[in-house]
Amino acid sequence: MTTATHSGKRASTRDLILGHAYAMARSDGLEGLSIGTLATGVNMSKSGVFAHFGSREELQLAVLEAAAQRFRAKVLLPALKQPRGLPRLRAIVANWFEWGREHRSGCVLLSAASEYDGRNGALHDKVVSQQADWRSGLQVAIAQAMTEGHLRSDTDTAQLAFEIYALMLGLHHDAGLFGFDEAGQRAAQAFERLWRSWQN
Repeated sequence: MTTATHSGKRASTRDLILGHAYAMARSDGLEGLSIGTLATGVNMSKSGVFAHFGSREELQLAVLEAAAQRFRAKVLLPALKQPRGLPRLRAIVANWFEWGREHRSGCVLLSAASEYDGRNGALHDKVVSQQADWRSGLQVAIAQAMTEGHLRSDTDTAQLAFEIYALMLGLHHDAGLFGFDEAGQRAAQAFERLWRSWQN
C-alpha cells in the first residue's frame, strides 16, 4: 500500500467516524457522544476510534467544526450568489429557515450553545468563536445592505444581527415544540416587520 493510498484510507475512515458522530450529536448532543457507542456504530474498536481522535473532546471539537461547515455550505454560500444588500440578507434568512426545517429534530450548533454556555474550556471557547464569527458575518451582510441603500444609514448592525439571530432561535424553539409550518409562518411575518423597521 502506497503512502497516498494509506493517507486516503485514513481520511476516509476519519470521515466515516465523523459522519456517524455528527448524526449521534444531532439526537443526543455533544455531551451524549459515547466513544463506545460510536465505535460499535462504525464497526471499530474504541482504540481504532481513538487512533483518529485522540480524546472525546477532540472528537467533539471536530463534530462542532463539521457542523459549522455544513451550516455555511447550506446557509451562507448559496446566499452569496444573490446581489449584495437586502436580497442577499433575505437569502441568508431563507436558507437558514430551510436549515431549521431540516434540523428541527436536532441542530448540533444550537444544542452546543445550550450545552456549553455556562462552562469553561475548549468546547465553550469553540462555540463562542463560531457564534461570534457567524454574528460578524451577518453584520457584514447588513452593512452591505446599508451601502446599497436598502437599509437606513443609521442602522445598528450589531443590533439587527442580534434581532435576526433572536428570531431564528425562536423559530428553532417553536418548530421543535409546535411544528415547523406554524412556527415558520410566524417567523416569516416577524421578519417582514423587522426588515421594514430598519428601512427608510
